[in-house]
Amino acid sequence: MQDRSFYLLPSKQHVDQMGKWMSEARLRLLNTATGLFYAEGIHAVGVDRVIAEAQVTRATLYRHFPSKDDLTVAYLTAVDDAMRARVTDARTAPTPDDVIRKVAQAITGDIRSKGFRGCAFLNAAAEYPDPTHPVHQAVLRHRDWFLTTMTELFTATGKPDSEPAAQHFVMLRDGAMTAGCLSDPDPICATFERGVDGLLTYRSRQPD
Repeated sequence: MQDRSFYLLPSKQHVDQMGKWMSEARLRLLNTATGLFYAEGIHAVGVDRVIAEAQVTRATLYRHFPSKDDLTVAYLTAVDDAMRARVTDARTAPTPDDVIRKVAQAITGDIRSKGFRGCAFLNAAAEYPDPTHPVHQAVLRHRDWFLTTMTELFTATGKPDSEPAAQHFVMLRDGAMTAGCLSDPDPICATFERGVDGLLTYRSRQPD
C-alpha cells in the first residue's frame, strides 16, 4: 500500500483562498483527494473513490466541488498555498543568500520525505497537457508565481543576472524533484544543493 501522507493539510482547520475557515467536510474531501491524487495520479482516482474514503455523500462532494476538475484545482491550490507558506518562512532567514538556501532546503526536505512522488504540478501537467484546461492553468499560475518569487529573491542578493539565475534555480528544482522519486534521493539532493551554491557564489562577468 502506498504512503499517502505527503502534502496532506496538517491541521483540522484550514483557511481557503477567501480567508474563510473550511468546513470539516470540505477539508476531509480535500485531504482525501490530495492524498489519492498525489500518490496514485489524478486520472486514476475517480470521485466515487474520494467519496468512499472521505466518508461523505455524493451530494456533499458536489456541494463543495461541482466537478472533479474543481476538486483537482482545489488540490493544486492547497499545495500552492503550502509552497507559499514555506517561502514566507524562508524570508525570516538573516541574509538574502540564506533565504534562497532555506527555500532549497525546503525542496530537499520534500524530496527526502516519506511518500514523495515528484512535483505535484509537473505530475498534473503531464496528465492535463491542454494549456487551456483549468488544471493546466492552475499549474501555470503556480509556476509563474514561483519563477517571479525566485527572481525577486535573487535580485535581493545583488546578482546582476537575477532572472537567468532564477530560471536556472527552477530548472535545477524541476530536475531534482523528478529524479528524486526515481532513485536514492541523497545524491540528488546533494547535487541540487551544489547547484544552488554555485548560483549564489557566481557573479556574471561584467562587460569591459
